[in-house]
Amino acid sequence: MSIQLAESDFQILGCFPVISQLRPHLEQDKFVEQVRYQMKEGYQLAFLEVEKQAVAVAGFRIYTCLASGKFLYIDDLVVDEFKRSNSYGQQLFQWLIEYAKNHSCEHLSLDSGVQRFAAHRFYLMQRMSITSHHFSIEL
Repeated sequence: MSIQLAESDFQILGCFPVISQLRPHLEQDKFVEQVRYQMKEGYQLAFLEVEKQAVAVAGFRIYTCLASGKFLYIDDLVVDEFKRSNSYGQQLFQWLIEYAKNHSCEHLSLDSGVQRFAAHRFYLMQRMSITSHHFSIEL
């Protein structure tokens, strides 16, 4: 078992079966191109691998803003639905915390859909706090 950043197209594509469980609108044939585009904007893809297969994936980036200072923002965090309850999510989450600390981030944050109750239980168990409401509008 190892956690690493996806750098090659092969590694990025290997994350697709897991991340598509969270983002079902994604298309496999466009996934590498989309991730590579986002990487130009600071996006990174970390994955926990077991027996040469990604079982947990996190997409994240580091930001700096006036309201929060420097922080690691998690765009995507998902564990393969058939591999849950094996502490893979917790291990990847702890890796992200260490990554943030090693990059001088002041905190780590994410948004989660209001309907994702199991994810919310997980985040609260990781000692996260609900600190704001996120508002959006379709354009």
